Amino acid sequence: MENKFLSLLYPDLDAYERHLNRDNLPNISSRVLDELGLNEIFALKSSSLTDFLTCESEVIKYRREVVRDLIAVPELVDILTGIYPTLDDIRELRRLDDEEVSAADSYLYSITEIELYVAALDSLARGFSGVRERVRSAAFIRLADFVRELTESEYYVDLNERLRALSARVSEVKSVTVGVNLDGEMRPVSAAVISINSERFKSGKLLDKILRLSFKNDAFTSIAPLSPLSDGQSDNKREALNGAFFGAINEVFRSSVRGWRSIVADYVSENTDFLLKLLPEIEFLSRAAELCRTLGSRPGCSICYPEIAPREEKCFFARGLYNPRVALVSEGEIVTNDFEFDEAGRIFVLTGPNRGGKSVITVAVGAAQALLQLGLPVPAAEARISVTDAIFTHFPEGAEDTIDKGRLGEECARLREIFDGVSEESLILLDESLSSTGAYEASYIAAEILSAFAAIGVRGIFSTHLHDLASQLPEINERSAEAGGVSVDTLVAGIDEGQRSFKIHRQKPDGKSYAKDIADRYGLSFEGLMSEKRK
Repeated sequence: MENKFLSLLYPDLDAYERHLNRDNLPNISSRVLDELGLNEIFALKSSSLTDFLTCESEVIKYRREVVRDLIAVPELVDILTGIYPTLDDIRELRRLDDEEVSAADSYLYSITEIELYVAALDSLARGFSGVRERVRSAAFIRLADFVRELTESEYYVDLNERLRALSARVSEVKSVTVGVNLDGEMRPVSAAVISINSERFKSGKLLDKILRLSFKNDAFTSIAPLSPLSDGQSDNKREALNGAFFGAINEVFRSSVRGWRSIVADYVSENTDFLLKLLPEIEFLSRAAELCRTLGSRPGCSICYPEIAPREEKCFFARGLYNPRVALVSEGEIVTNDFEFDEAGRIFVLTGPNRGGKSVITVAVGAAQALLQLGLPVPAAEARISVTDAIFTHFPEGAEDTIDKGRLGEECARLREIFDGVSEESLILLDESLSSTGAYEASYIAAEILSAFAAIGVRGIFSTHLHDLASQLPEINERSAEAGGVSVDTLVAGIDEGQRSFKIHRQKPDGKSYAKDIADRYGLSFEGLMSEKRK
C-alpha cells in the first residue's frame, strides 16, 4: 500500500520537512515557555513544547481547523487518548528490541508489536466510523479515510490471519522435550532440545497417577525432576539451567524470527511508523483541547482564533486578554485587559504597585503570542497578532517582587545576551529587571537598554518599579527616532479607589501614589504610625 504522509499538525510533507530542518522557526526557548507558564500547563511527556512552535501562517491555520474539530467533536479526544497507551507500548517495544535481546524475545516482541498495531488501527477505525461525517479539518478527514482504507484492505486481512497463526504457535508451546547423552559412567556429555510440545508434562508421582486414573508411562510423564528446578535449589543452579534452555529455544526460534522479520518489514514497520509519528502530536493536541475546554468554561474567560496580521505590521492587539495560568488556578473573578502595540508605543514601560498586575499582563501578552505560534486559540475575546521571530524574557528568579534578586552583573549579562539575539520582529518581556541595584543606577541602565531596543524596533514590555523612568522617555524616544526606531510609551497597573484593580491603563505613572500604597500596606504612613502610637 502507498505510504502516505499523515500529520495532525503539518499540512504537507514539505511543511513537515521545513520544520525538521528548523527553517523559519521562532526562537522561543523552553526557558521562555517556563516563564510564561506554558510548559507547566501542557506538561508534555513524549516531547517538548518547543517542538511545535512555528512561524508559518499556513501551518497555524491547519492546526486551528484540527483544534476546532477537537472542540466541536469531543469524541475525537477520546479516540486519540484511547490509542495513546497502545502507541506508547509500541514505542517501548521498539526501544527494547533495539537492545541486545534473544531471538525468542525478538520474535515475541515482533508478534506483540503487530498485535498492538492491529489494536490501535481497529480502535481508530471504530472511533472514526461514528464521527467521520462530523469532522471538517483536512487532517482528521485524511486520517479517518486512511485508517478505513488500511483496515479494509486485503493485506490487513492477511496480516490478521498470519497474526492469529503465529500467536497460536506461541501460545501452544507448553513444554519442551530434552535429550541428554551419557558416557559409560552415566555422566551427561551433551544435551539438546528434542521437540517443542503443545501440552505440559505430567508428574510421575503415584498420587497424581491415582488422581488421573492413569498408570501408564508415556513421553509426557515425569520419571524424576531435574534438581536445579526443585525446591531448595540455589539461584545459581536455576539460572544455569534456564540459560541452557533459553539458548536451545533461541536456536529453535531463530529461523522463525528471520521469516517473521520479513513480514514485519513488509506489513508493519511503515504503518506503525505513521502511528508513532502521531504520538507526540496526539499528546500535544489532547492537552491543547483540554486547555481550551477548561478556559472556555470559566466565567468571564474567552478564547479566540486571532486574525494573523502580516509580519511586517508587527501587530499585537487583544481585547479581553488574560493570563491563562492565573485563570486555571484562580477561583476568583478573572480580570481581563485590552492591550495593543501601535505606532505611539511599540515598547511600554509598565509601572504600578507590587502585586498590582504588572507581571500578570506581561505574561499574558507572551503566552498569547506563543499560543498563536503553536497554532492554538489565545486567551482573549478578540485578537489580531503578527507572528514573531523570537520571544525573549527576563523575569525575576523568585515569585516575589523584591529587591536584591541577584547580582547586577548577571542581570546585565543576560540583558546583553537578549539584545544580541533580537531583531525588529522580536518580542521582549522584561519583568522587574535591574532590581538588584539602586534606583539611580537601575534607571540609567534601563534608559540605555530601552533606547537600544527601541532603535532596533522590537515590540516589548518593561515591567518595572522604576516609576521615574517615564520622565526619561522624551530623551529615549529622541535617540530612537534618530536611529529610525520605534516609540516607547507608558502603561500603569491601576489602583482604583485605593484598591488594586489589576486593570492596565495607558497613562503616565504617579510614583507618589505607589509609594503611598506601599506605606499604607505595611502600616508605615505617618497617619498609620501615629494612630498605632496613640492607642
